[in-house]
Amino acid sequence: MNGVKSIYNLMFGRHLFLTNTISAGVLLGAGDSIVQTFEGRRIKKKGGEWARDWKRTGRMVTIGLVLQGPASHAWYSFLDRILKGTQFKTIAKKILLDQIFASPFFAFGFLMGMGLLEGQSWEKGVQEFKSKFWTVYMADWTVWPAAQCINFYFLPPKLRVIYVNFVTLGWDVFLSYIKHEFKKDQD
Repeated sequence: MNGVKSIYNLMFGRHLFLTNTISAGVLLGAGDSIVQTFEGRRIKKKGGEWARDWKRTGRMVTIGLVLQGPASHAWYSFLDRILKGTQFKTIAKKILLDQIFASPFFAFGFLMGMGLLEGQSWEKGVQEFKSKFWTVYMADWTVWPAAQCINFYFLPPKLRVIYVNFVTLGWDVFLSYIKHEFKKDQD
């Protein structure tokens, strides 16, 4: 039991930034893998050929490692520094700030980052962002305020990002679908 406690203390103490960053990358990749599995089943059901796109999953992992993990770590540290406590008013302010500032930032970062990693031009990325932003942002309002209420009320600051990363696993399935399949389904 001492070994588990030591690992926990390392992961959520001295190496919290690394834990948050790696978990974001791994879970973003897992979310994409789930979407690809469903895509593959659908394609095979229609008699088509399908192969997992490991490069696509790698790009998702990269976005988690380079953007989502580090930015989430910084964002939640900032929120906890400027708004202390678990009173309703404080939690409401954190959720509002999260929805107004972090949500658009992460949507932009995800869509633009993925586009650039896929070789899209900046202009094409901006165009894609404009076409998909409201779909992502409106869905964001249905998921994240409740999830963040739990996060800000029940969890200590050091567990905020890991909690968000696990909630994000489901969210990443949605984002991967929007990024990779949304246009196909609109046709």
